[in-house]
Order: sequence, then C-alpha cells, then structure tokens
Amino acid sequence: MIERPFRFGLQLTDAPGPEAWAARARQAEDLGFDVIVVPDHVVDGAPAPLTALGFLAAATDRIRVGTMVLNNDFRHPALVAREAAMLDQLSNGRLELGVGAGHAAPEYDELGVPFDPAPVRVDRLEASVAILRRLFDGETVTVEGPHYRLHEHRLWPVRCPTLLVGGNGNRVLRLAATAADIVGFTGLGRTLPDGQRHEPQWATDQIDAQADLVRAAAGARLAGLEFSALVQQVAITSDRQAAVEPISAWTGTDPGILLAAPYLLVGTTNQIVEQLHEARARWGFSYFVTRDAEATAPVIEALRDAGSLKEGDPEP
Repeated sequence: MIERPFRFGLQLTDAPGPEAWAARARQAEDLGFDVIVVPDHVVDGAPAPLTALGFLAAATDRIRVGTMVLNNDFRHPALVAREAAMLDQLSNGRLELGVGAGHAAPEYDELGVPFDPAPVRVDRLEASVAILRRLFDGETVTVEGPHYRLHEHRLWPVRCPTLLVGGNGNRVLRLAATAADIVGFTGLGRTLPDGQRHEPQWATDQIDAQADLVRAAAGARLAGLEFSALVQQVAITSDRQAAVEPISAWTGTDPGILLAAPYLLVGTTNQIVEQLHEARARWGFSYFVTRDAEATAPVIEALRDAGSLKEGDPEP
C-alpha cells in the first residue's frame, strides 16, 4: 500500500450563528486542517449538512468540505448527486461526499422513516453508491431496482467529487473498498439504545481484520484508496492512562486497547505523532477526522515540521 501523507479533518457540529460558523471554519483553515466535515443527524443543534457546507465553502479559500456522513436513507441518491455536483462546482472542487447506511433508530422514528434491519439498509446503500458512481462518471442512468428507479437521468453539472463510504460492518467496508475514494473506518459497533452512542470495536485484531478485508476487496484499486479514522477524542497530556480511564469505565474496554487504537489520540504531542505513524504503517490510516481544533493543532504543526503532511490546493 502506498504510504500517503497525513491529512486532518475537523468535524463541526454546531455554532451560535453565521459569524461563529465562519470563524471556526477559517480557524480550521489557518491551523492547517485539510477538511471541514459535518455530520448528518436530526437531533437538536445538528446542522443541515449540505446547506452548512455551502456556507463553509464560501467562508473559506482552501480547505475542503465534506459530510461525515450523510444518512443514505434520508435522501434519494439522484438528488444527493445533484446537490453534490453543484456544491463541488461552486467550491472549485473542494467537496468530499461521505455516505453511510444510517444507524440511529430514534432519528428514523422522529422522521417517520421505517428503520429496516441492517442488511436492508446496506442493500440500499450499495444501490445508492452504484447510482452516485455512475452519475459522477457522466453516465445517463436508468435503474429499475427494489430500492430506486431512474429513467435516463443525467447529472448536471457533471462533476466527480471525492466519495467516502463510512461504517464499521464488513459489507460497508467492502463497498467502500470497491466503489469509494476514501474508506471511512469508524470503529463503532452496535448502536446503543440512545441512538447515538456505540459499542467500540477497537481491539487491534479487529482493526487488523477490517484493514485486511478492505485490502483484499480493493484489489487493483488499493493504490488509489485513502483510509480514514474517525477520532473520538484528542487529548494532549503526559498521563495517557488517566485520560482514557473515563472512556474505559463507560465502555468496559481495557485502557490498553483504547490507547492502541487509532480512534483516540492521547498523550504528549510526540507520543501522538508516533501513534499516527504506527497506525499508518500497520493499517494504512493517513486521514484522521477529529472534533477538537485546539488539541489537534500541535499535532498538525509537529507533522508539518517533519514534512509528513499533504501539501497543495485541491484541483478545480
């Protein structure tokens, strides 16, 4: 696998108004983040993702914008493709479209959308990604399937934004390997009853198996794939053990497992830099999405000083 330069995304979830949204986006750009991403939830305080990205793209110059990730069940893929294509054009090619199968039953209940079993939701995601891929490739698409129907539909403007497929199950990871540009590893297992928290699946042997699955499924595509990790916490500290004890307590996960996983970045700046290099060497992770700009900034700076970051503006 090609060893890619590191990239960093910052997930934004809320802000009190347009000035604050713009300020946070510009701060992320100034701090060296490569991407701003927003989630897709219908809980109070969550942004409407595509509208938010249009604003964030207009408020910045260089940084890419993306979804982490759109719930496939809430939108028709042809309409997602149209919105994505226009946003990619208006942002000069800065869009990274992330999609997933959906997981939070309370959100489905709130919207009155049936929450089908996971295999059915993944079936729909597979069908949706196939449509997105064909439309982004400029095809005229006709589909008569169990989930979607299209009749000689063509995308305008014809754009091909970066496509991320995110999730944790084997089928979703295999889909990402065969159809996406970025594989979004989450490490999040079964959704807990509140609809937002998950059982972590962070043991190194679990991640080994997932990375091996993606490599095998990707085949000749592997050289062009980027592996992303959704980081749950970044903490600059000299006491790694104490920092992970609260997470260990509520998840029932051994602290050693937590500290070895790429989904927590905890320790001194040098320790985190070493952890990132180890995660890239072992699993191929080079793109890390965090939620804490200030804590991540020293790590980005250290990697920049070492010449380990991706450089250059996106191509329009």
